[in-house]
Amino acid sequence: MANVTMRQLRYFDALARHGHFGRAAEASSISQPALSMQIKELEDALGGLLLERSARQVALTRFGEELAPRVRDILRSVDELGDFARASQDRFAGRLRIGMIPTIAPYLLPKITKNLTRMHPELDIRVRETMTPRLIQELVDGRLDTAIVALPVSEPSLTEVALFDEKFLLVRPGSDEGTPVPSREMMREMRLLLLEEGHCFRDQALSFCNMQSAPPREMLDANSLSTLVQMVSAGIGVTLIPEMAVPVETRSASVSLARFRDPEPSRTIGMVWRKTSPLARQLLQISEVVCLSAGKVRARPSVRSQRA
Repeated sequence: MANVTMRQLRYFDALARHGHFGRAAEASSISQPALSMQIKELEDALGGLLLERSARQVALTRFGEELAPRVRDILRSVDELGDFARASQDRFAGRLRIGMIPTIAPYLLPKITKNLTRMHPELDIRVRETMTPRLIQELVDGRLDTAIVALPVSEPSLTEVALFDEKFLLVRPGSDEGTPVPSREMMREMRLLLLEEGHCFRDQALSFCNMQSAPPREMLDANSLSTLVQMVSAGIGVTLIPEMAVPVETRSASVSLARFRDPEPSRTIGMVWRKTSPLARQLLQISEVVCLSAGKVRARPSVRSQRA
């Protein structure tokens, strides 16, 4: 068998994940012809076809499907070698890939990056914003170093570090200012505006209101908290938002804010990373920076490794 290069393995992994030459080439910062050539050389080196090619999409052959998870393990191990070398240094430098969910990133990301850059100027911070299931998968696959999410995630291969708890506030039209705050039972009868399915914040809001997948009255979905707040401002309904989003999302909206009676709805913000990560000590230090950036003090130190 001819030599197989790490570059070829990374290109194959990108193609296996995206299922499309164009998207894989874009993700790999390479032209499609060059990507196709590298995959062909990999097939020649391995002595078997990895892909079934068609005009619109790419499908893995049986050999390709069996190879893909092994390639992912190899790439993750190689990346962890680099992490191990960085972890042995006195300073924290090099690439740091952080994932964040959309209900956290717009509000914490600027402060976190500013503080990390000030404390560790040699860090190359790369941020990925997407929903929790994708972040967890990319973290498990080795494409992220850590993620800031709402806990728990209950993934056996990850360590969870609880950072702080955050309350949810009720957002109503400005004309409702001063009126009684509805109970969770009353919320069931109101038009509740929520993020679209896939966002964990949607599930948390539904759980507080004792709702399942669909509330009794007509419900409207949105893709961002900003859209939800503007819809409330237009008198379409009510919504819940986390405390950290209030300064940004309500500054230009004609809405009123109210706190619920105890027990108030809340979420636990935390960081997660692979239990095998050589950067665990440095990531624990970064968790303190996240708390600092949020203006929070960790109320109860909690590091939990999920068990299979």
